[in-house]
Amino acid sequence: MKRYCQTLTLVDNEEMIQKYVDAHAQVWPEIIEGQRQVGIIDMQIYRRGRQLFMICDTVDDFDWERDMARLAGLPRQAEWEAYVAQFQGFSASARSDEKWQRMEKIFDSSERG
Repeated sequence: MKRYCQTLTLVDNEEMIQKYVDAHAQVWPEIIEGQRQVGIIDMQIYRRGRQLFMICDTVDDFDWERDMARLAGLPRQAEWEAYVAQFQGFSASARSDEKWQRMEKIFDSSERG
């Protein structure tokens, strides 16, 4: 399994932030199915104020650029990205990789004997 972590800062508007949270309580089934089709095993998003943190666990042969490009082309994915872009402070045409910033792992206790 591979793990990717990303961060994003939401717009500075409590009403919009709540709408973003509400949208994720009812993610469209096609979005979850599309994630599974490209090899995303599990995705979790955490929030503190305006700051989001995403954990994305994938299959071993997952290639971020290749498989995220595949995901972007699946049914309703562009529609979902355009919808959530308003809460993220981006244009409706912004790609996921333009909004979410991948993070570098700097510590893992399981790697220490």
